[in-house]
Formats: sequence, structure tokens, C-alpha cells
Amino acid sequence: MDAPARTLAVTRAAARFCALRGWAPVEQVPLPDGRRADILALQPSGDFVILEVKSCARDFLSDAKWPDYRAWCDRLYFAVDLDFPQELLPQDTGLVIAEDRDAALLRDAPDHRLAPARRRALLHRYAMLAGGRLAALADPAGAAELRAALRLE
Repeated sequence: MDAPARTLAVTRAAARFCALRGWAPVEQVPLPDGRRADILALQPSGDFVILEVKSCARDFLSDAKWPDYRAWCDRLYFAVDLDFPQELLPQDTGLVIAEDRDAALLRDAPDHRLAPARRRALLHRYAMLAGGRLAALADPAGAAELRAALRLE
């Protein structure tokens, strides 16, 4: 399986992992610092979790930005497949292993609590993004018109 297909498979399994636990996952979330979280999930408690998807060792080793995600979540996890060399991943992050459509928690992530103001701002960003994506699913033509109008301005 090539890297894009592997990334897609792990992302889908990780999002399903979240949903089965009652977390609300949103994929490809732009963060205020310019980074983009592979999956940002809101937990019933109001906590935020980021799952960083890695398709292979090279993907992990060439990525120096993942520590920045800690500033935008209460817990940080890596989501990888069974073939990924797990010894590369830092021990102070959570670990989710994906295989086909299933995923399992191998290691829970330690807490690093968001400040209340940052949590509020992140919740607003999360809600606006999720709501916009739902509206686009309900009215694809309207979403296309809006995108076209925004490009003209």
C-alpha cells in the first residue's frame, strides 16, 4: 500500500476509534498557529485530543512540527498502522494502532491541560469548522457558490 492510501486508512480507523468512544472527531483542522491537526476530537468532558497520523517512519522522522500540537490539545496521540516502527514514537504521547477498519489503544496519552481562554477559542474554531462542513454536506451547491464568491473578493 502506498503512503497516501496508508494515511487514509489509518485516518479513517483513528476517526472511527474516536467515534466509538463518544469523541467527536474532525479531520484536517487548521490551528491558530498555522499548523493543521490530522484529527481534532472533542471528548464528552470538553477536553480536546489530537491524533497525529503517521504512515511510515520517514513520515515521522521528517516531521519536526508535531510537538507544536501539544499547545492545542489536552492529550496528544499518534495513530499508526501495525507496520510502523513503534520504538520511534515518544513515550510521552498516546499510541493508537490501526489495522484495516479497526484501531486499538496501546498507550494512553498524559494530560497537559489547555488554559481556559485557549480552550474557549479552540472550541469556537472547532464548532465553526464542523458546522461549516455539515452545511456544505447539506447544500453542496451553496457551498460551491460561497467558495466562488470568496475567491472573487
